[in-house]
Amino acid sequence: MTQTALDPLEYHSRDNRPGKISVTPTKPLETQQDLSMAYTPGVAVPVLEIAKNPDDVYKYTDKGNLVAVISNGTAILGLGNRGALASKPVMEGKGVLFKRFADIDVFDIEITPTNPKQVIAVVEAIAPTFGGINLEDFKSPECFEIEQVLIEKLDIPVFHDDQHGTAIILSAAILNALEIIGKKLGEVKVVFSGAGAAGIACAKQLLNIGVPRENLWMTDIAGLVYKGRPQEMFVEKEAFARGTKPATLAEVLNGADVFIGVSAADIVNEDMLKSMAENPIIFAMANPNPEVKYELAKATRPDAIVATGRSDYPNQINNVLGFPFIFRGALDVRAKTINNEMKVAAAQALAALAKETVAPSVLKAYNLDALSYGKDYIVPKPLDPRACLWVAPAVAKAAVESGVARIDLDLDRYVEQLRKRMKIKD
Repeated sequence: MTQTALDPLEYHSRDNRPGKISVTPTKPLETQQDLSMAYTPGVAVPVLEIAKNPDDVYKYTDKGNLVAVISNGTAILGLGNRGALASKPVMEGKGVLFKRFADIDVFDIEITPTNPKQVIAVVEAIAPTFGGINLEDFKSPECFEIEQVLIEKLDIPVFHDDQHGTAIILSAAILNALEIIGKKLGEVKVVFSGAGAAGIACAKQLLNIGVPRENLWMTDIAGLVYKGRPQEMFVEKEAFARGTKPATLAEVLNGADVFIGVSAADIVNEDMLKSMAENPIIFAMANPNPEVKYELAKATRPDAIVATGRSDYPNQINNVLGFPFIFRGALDVRAKTINNEMKVAAAQALAALAKETVAPSVLKAYNLDALSYGKDYIVPKPLDPRACLWVAPAVAKAAVESGVARIDLDLDRYVEQLRKRMKIKD
């Protein structure tokens, strides 16, 4: 049976309930006694307890399961700066994904400031409400300052998903792709197209998993990011400058083992693909149209492993495999931050899950008869329910071992708690 095409506007406005999220009470509110417990006078008791011991806020409120998804709309998807109000459908969408995949509650918050200092002040002021902050669709390079300063100021996880979500899934895919083709992290030449928030975060994450900095070559709309380049530069980009003279993407891609695209559609041609090394890895992740069409990449380089950001091709690099479960693990140990150890742990967990037998529910969801680890399956599918069971405990464990967790967990018991919470049977 084929699915009927949906009208996005009808979907977002149907049933006289515009939008995709709502607030649902978790305690009964049927009687006068219920009301007196939920509000006055009963609510005064936890107020006084929290005033005496601030950590009790996690015992008596939803703070420990509540994430703020915050945007100013300066870089919405691939649509650019459309303003805070226009970012709300996307932020509601992130809220739906948090709830669906990790049972995390979300308030989406759209703010008007674009100046980093003003953004930081707003987020810092509202942070006590939340157990974590998910920054979304803030443009580069301002996003780097906003995230870094908030990480330093706040004692809860702050995570700019446009940077790290893609980077973590990408690094899991790289680990498996290199294993499949028999190449080593320390020996591959990696070329980036795109040096904004996602590109730079992906490069940093590759450093975290062991790719040497000198093996990374970054290009953008002005060509190679080289030392002393006068245009389109900022501090985070400068850190990945290579060489001392200009070069085009085509020139840099010659002999490359890995191409990572987080830029624009159709900028890689057949000749550029042919110039790459044997058994290349081609990750063309621009959405909705990748840097090179999947069909062209496979036809030109049948020896390649190809991934995109799209769900209608194999090997989708999708950040929904990351952020819900990363926050789940971080919240459950009351982590003060999401550090590199936690990001690497998430990537390694996803890479390992891809090698497991694919669950029947996943095959059914994607209308597949079979799927197994190999060139066309290097990361789990986004609808694999086991991702939560693998990633969240790995992140929680890394938080404890790296000293940023406030509480410890019995990991075996935690996995079973997650299984019951998420109603996972496979």
